[in-house]
Amino acid sequence: MSFIKSHQSHIAVIVVISLVSLGAAYAALQTFSPGLAHDPTRELYVDLNNAFATHWKARSGVDINVGLAQSKSGKPIRAVLDGLNITTLALSYDVDRLRETNRFIAPAWNPTLPQNMARSSLYASPYTSTIVFLVRKGNPKKLIDWDDLLRPEIEVVTPNPKISDGGRWNYLAAWGYALRQPGGGEAAALEFVTKLFANIRSPATADFVERDIGDVLLLWENEAHLLIRQTSAEGTDKFEIITPSMSIVAEPTVSVVNAVADRNGAREVAAAYIDYLYTPQAQDIVGKHYYRPRDAQASAKYASQFPSLELFTIDEVVGGWQQAQKVHFARGGIFERIQGN
Repeated sequence: MSFIKSHQSHIAVIVVISLVSLGAAYAALQTFSPGLAHDPTRELYVDLNNAFATHWKARSGVDINVGLAQSKSGKPIRAVLDGLNITTLALSYDVDRLRETNRFIAPAWNPTLPQNMARSSLYASPYTSTIVFLVRKGNPKKLIDWDDLLRPEIEVVTPNPKISDGGRWNYLAAWGYALRQPGGGEAAALEFVTKLFANIRSPATADFVERDIGDVLLLWENEAHLLIRQTSAEGTDKFEIITPSMSIVAEPTVSVVNAVADRNGAREVAAAYIDYLYTPQAQDIVGKHYYRPRDAQASAKYASQFPSLELFTIDEVVGGWQQAQKVHFARGGIFERIQGN
């Protein structure tokens, strides 16, 4: 997103949202356009940007316009790694990618810190989300947990992990669940996920939502809430959310591109924006958009829409995204073998 001071030259500060699977967010590459495709993350940051502009005006007396920088390319991190000459904030699920280049200052998050820490330098993830089940209203197939998705008559809808980030998160959520069951291990997880993917009816969300194909859709918690809100507004009210006993957690890491922050004179604004994400006001906006806030007060306010569950990280499941790609999703990896079966 770009920050433009009203009485000075343009300062380009882009928020590159690399957490593509949390709403199909787009990267900043060529264009600053408000008219690109709808996605939930975009709506979140429109509200955050407007709120930050008000906050910055009250703090500094300077009017700024904060706009989303988007591109249809869908290549978020590459925009920066390829040398885009802007100051950048990056929200990424892959911290290793951020640290492959010295352009980034990637704060190290200490997971033992209290969840109401306001300083992003201490707490590097402003919100989280997780994978849940979207089922037909009334849950006619009585789907409660991951084990239920293995029943032979159940039809599951999830994107293909080979070509979809969302599909990979769904796959790893199921894999992590299987690992944590009594007697769980790599062999048990392989058998579990193989059975789950044998029940895949379609990779397309539209098939589930618009064509009534499948019994359960695996997707992000925030997207599930948005689909329910949308269908309720249309008068159909045909879905409900099932939160499993455990699932994977996504924790986007906030970073600043170091190489051009000082040259563009935007480091103060970029740092202030990051800090603002952890304020009670911003955390309330996060909750309104169905992401799980970090702030204790905001978490309590929105507790009814976020049932408790056991959460595990991708590091705990497979040792991080690089290892996940190498072991599970690369050519010849575990998922290809599951497809072959």
